[in-house]
Amino acid sequence: MAITSSVVNFNDDSGTTRFPVQSGDTILLRVINAALNQQLFFKVANHRLTVVEADAAYTKPFTTSTIMLGPGQTTNVLLTADQTPGRYYIAARAYASAQNAPFDNTTTTAILEYQSARRGVPSRPILPQLPAFNDTATVTAFSAQLKSLGKVEVPTKIDENLFFTIGLGFVNCAPGPRCQGPNNTRFAASMNNVSFVLPRRASLLQAYYQNIPGIFTTDFPPVPPIKFNYTGTVSRALWQPRFGTKLYKLKFGSTVQIVLQDTGIFSTEDHPIHLHGYHFFVVGQGFGNFNRRRDTPSFNLIDPPVRNTIDVPVGGWAVIRFVADNPGVWLFHCHIDTHLAWGLGMSFLVENGIGKSQSVSPPPADLPPC
Repeated sequence: MAITSSVVNFNDDSGTTRFPVQSGDTILLRVINAALNQQLFFKVANHRLTVVEADAAYTKPFTTSTIMLGPGQTTNVLLTADQTPGRYYIAARAYASAQNAPFDNTTTTAILEYQSARRGVPSRPILPQLPAFNDTATVTAFSAQLKSLGKVEVPTKIDENLFFTIGLGFVNCAPGPRCQGPNNTRFAASMNNVSFVLPRRASLLQAYYQNIPGIFTTDFPPVPPIKFNYTGTVSRALWQPRFGTKLYKLKFGSTVQIVLQDTGIFSTEDHPIHLHGYHFFVVGQGFGNFNRRRDTPSFNLIDPPVRNTIDVPVGGWAVIRFVADNPGVWLFHCHIDTHLAWGLGMSFLVENGIGKSQSVSPPPADLPPC
């Protein structure tokens, strides 16, 4: 089987890209969601896609007509040119799960063009039928099929058992264009009710290793400060987060489990959460409020998918595990750009281990300052 490669990156407004193929070709498409603020459905008219990779980790191959990617996620698929020679649209458009929130509902396209059909075929390519913008069932069915290619070593003894609520909220602001919320408020976002403030005077890594005071604290809460019905109707008293640059410290080599719980503050929403410096195992996902006693027995500890960005289900939860074996300061945040700007993030401080191989290398003498 001959395989050729192509990259599909829907972030180019210079015109409609055409991908020439020969009948019988099998093409490897690397699909990248380079959008800032939108999850995207992806489909090729009349063609099936065999998923073989996600976020640079091999997966058990499975065939589907539709894939979904959050901002920053990547998926490799195999496509066989086995249809009647002609022109077929490659198309992507929004998956938007927040209620009453505006989004760009346009469709971006490229064209899969059989070279043997360049003459005498209709000028208008065939357009695929994409899922509805709020088709969570299709997203769930796609995510459920993602599994590791083989058996993997998932941590079973957990040193750090963390529970992070994620979602939106509002904070007071002076009347003006920034106050887009009710009663002179503006949007904010948070994890465990802390809206993350990016440092301005020095980077977090620099501040840690050079002992620069006043840049961050290491008291990020391991669990929500207040327990509530996370995906139900949330009291307005819980809509306003605190601001801070708070890190959570991890010992080198510690095993970490994080429950990521969506909240109904303003609206439940599918959040793509990305961890810098690591891949992690997605051992479980579901809807509603996570229940440790009920949901833990269903975890996949045999062949869970390995990712670096997890789309936490709208109105639901996801559980990830990893080993903290990469020292440094690593941002953990929503990959929707506006949500990060509103504070939906935090950082892990992973301490050095023993010896050079388990420690952060010092910066070179000629490293230019930021």
